[in-house]
Amino acid sequence: MSWQQAVEKTVTGMGYELVDCGRSPGGLLGVFIDRVPERVYPSGPGEFITVDDCELVTRQLQLVLEVANVDYGRLEVSSPGLDRPLRKAADFRRFAGSEIDLTLKVVFQGRKKYRGLLRLAEPAADSEAAPQADSFELVFQDGKEDKVLGFTIEEIREARLVPLVDFKKKRKNAGEDAADKTQESGGHEE
Repeated sequence: MSWQQAVEKTVTGMGYELVDCGRSPGGLLGVFIDRVPERVYPSGPGEFITVDDCELVTRQLQLVLEVANVDYGRLEVSSPGLDRPLRKAADFRRFAGSEIDLTLKVVFQGRKKYRGLLRLAEPAADSEAAPQADSFELVFQDGKEDKVLGFTIEEIREARLVPLVDFKKKRKNAGEDAADKTQESGGHEE
């Protein structure tokens, strides 16, 4: 069994999804894990990987890699990040409805890079056949109109989720905290 197979078998056996793994020349073995939406985890409910999840997987991988006699300098287990890569058909199906950045292998209509809303491919209006299982669409803005780019996984070089960060919510909560402190101190700001 190769080290990649050992990592994948361990991670999936623990109920996590293996997003990616790789080795660097300096001896770093990097493993990126994600939660499977319908599963309950020991670290508690939620849709994001926690430090506890990473620690749990790290401990198990250290044992497995030692038994498998895999030589590495350092093991790093982490989440795939807010800009999670999409590689498998299951990734594209799971994140349908999300905004993604897509880079094609070959130039199409003068460009390779697109940003838009990912969706499952719909059958052509004049066809009763279902779309291919691994066919997807990207709805993107071209000028002032929406366009649809159909693609398969084999046609893409890279696809990533577009990070969604809501700074307004954080600022609003910070403003509420400041107002609470003002009220607690008798109306005077500290």
